[in-house]
Amino acid sequence: MKLTASLAAIAAAIAAVSTAGAASAQDATFAFNVAGTSDYVFRGFSQTDEDPALQIGADVTVGSYYVGAWASNVDFGDETDAEVDLYGGYRTELAGFAVDLGAIVYLYVGEPNRAAYNYVEAKLAVSRAFGPLTTGVAAYISPDFFGVDEVATYFEANAAYAVTDKLSVSGAVGNQQLDKSDDYVTYNVGAAYALTSNLIADVRYYDTDVDNVGIAEDRVVGTLKVVF
Repeated sequence: MKLTASLAAIAAAIAAVSTAGAASAQDATFAFNVAGTSDYVFRGFSQTDEDPALQIGADVTVGSYYVGAWASNVDFGDETDAEVDLYGGYRTELAGFAVDLGAIVYLYVGEPNRAAYNYVEAKLAVSRAFGPLTTGVAAYISPDFFGVDEVATYFEANAAYAVTDKLSVSGAVGNQQLDKSDDYVTYNVGAAYALTSNLIADVRYYDTDVDNVGIAEDRVVGTLKVVF
């Protein structure tokens, strides 16, 4: 798969949602983001061999439905160049709880033959705000996970607290359960500050309970993100 083809697919998906929104007389809301980070960490593991990453994303929301795409460079020590995620879902509110039900497709540009990197996850996330504090839980389930693993589940508990209208602190604890590789626990805690209405700085500490794997060791990651 070529990156240009992936981006074309993303554009097509966005156009389709926009058309659907017009047809149903609902306004489509577009959002875009670009970020630079000192290390792309996913569930406690560096995806860039502890090197920086450039990331871009786009979302379209029509009513309670949304679709989006996100991409980042990666470094697995082979020919794989980038990760492209396509996702969609439905958001609603039940008894004061925000509910997000969706699916994510993870695609890897340039993956070696028989690497079996590409996979799909179903997602269910529930959260609730209590004034400036928001707490939540989420579950992700894949029938054919990344690499050698097949059935995999990831459970997470998270919280965020708005200290001011510009500063927030947040953290999460997750448990990745795998059918072939060892299960592990990961967590992160950090703070985000809105430098402007469009520019956000985030500093975050990551760690796991995985031993003797360098890309899963504790680290501090800095990220600058532009949203518009």
